[in-house]
Formats: sequence, C-alpha cells, structure tokens
Amino acid sequence: MIHYGKLSIIAITILFAIILLVTAMVSIASGEWKNLSLTLLASVCLIIPFIIRHFANLKNLVLPARFELTTIILIFMAQYLGEIKNFYLMFWWWDLLLHAIFGSYAVIIGRYLIGGIFNKKEEISEQRFEFFKIAVAFSVSITLGAFWEMFEFVGDYLFKATMVKGGLEDTATDLLITILAAFITSLRYYYRPKPAVL
Repeated sequence: MIHYGKLSIIAITILFAIILLVTAMVSIASGEWKNLSLTLLASVCLIIPFIIRHFANLKNLVLPARFELTTIILIFMAQYLGEIKNFYLMFWWWDLLLHAIFGSYAVIIGRYLIGGIFNKKEEISEQRFEFFKIAVAFSVSITLGAFWEMFEFVGDYLFKATMVKGGLEDTATDLLITILAAFITSLRYYYRPKPAVL
C-alpha cells in the first residue's frame, strides 16, 4: 500500500513534469532553443532526488522523510521559475532565497546522514556527539553549496543560462548566504531543547 506522502510526491513530480513538457513543446514551436535546453536540464534534475533516495536505501542511509518533495520543489523554483520564467532577473532576492533554503536544508540532510552512519559510543556524551553531527552536517551544507555554484557555472557554459549573473560577486554572495543559513540552522539544532528523560 502506497503512503499518502508518497502519493503527494508522485503527484507533484508529475505536475512539474507536465509543466516542463508543455514548456518544451512551446519552446520548440516558437524556436526558443535556450528555453528548450533549460527545460531538458530541469527534467533530468527532477529524477535526481529519487536516484539519491534509491542509493541511500541500498546503503541503509537515512534521509529526511520529505527529501524528495523538498528537493523537487527547490529544483522547480531554481530551474523553472528562476531560469525559464526569469525570476532571477525579476526578483533580486530570488537567488539568495534559494541559497538560504538550500543551506539550511542541507544541514538537516547532513545531520540525518551522519546520525545513520555513526553510532554514539557510551563514553561519549550526548552533547559532544551532537556537536560532531552538527559540525559534519555544516560541512556537508557548505560542500553542497559549492557544488551548486559549480552546477551554475557549468549550466551557464553549456546551456547559455544566466545563473551566475554577477560573476565573482554573485558566487561569493551565494556562498555567504548558504554558509549563514547553514550556521543558523546548525545553532538551532545544537541548542534546541532536549526532550526530558522520564
């Protein structure tokens, strides 16, 4: 039996895929080859969260329950709304918003992964183990943020996109926002109230 959460992920993915398919057909009809290439890139990106979940399951790695849904929405916001619908140009804060969300969520993903890979030894305190998980999750977030910047650079180079709008300044600002969001999320997880032991 399929869980309702899985049904909603599938439904949203199909909806986004239909939007991208219609956009691709309109791009072909109007000769907008740049939009067509961006649409194809976005379509490929929609598959990536499911591939990651599949390999995580094979390796018994833990991911957040809404990993696919959150990632697909981020991809849609970045690739379709941002690039194809020009939200990056219409709203100066759009790119920064996405990097902030990404930086924060990447910490959560990293924390889940670390919690599933490492087991706490008895001699290590809960606070120390939590610090370790948060430190590694923070590093994961920054690493993924750097990969995103490389993705933007390659996308601009191969598909003539406009993801890197201001060169070095844009890249540095994106990384700073990612780091700041990751740091705030890390602090929130580290200092959140611990459940009482009864």
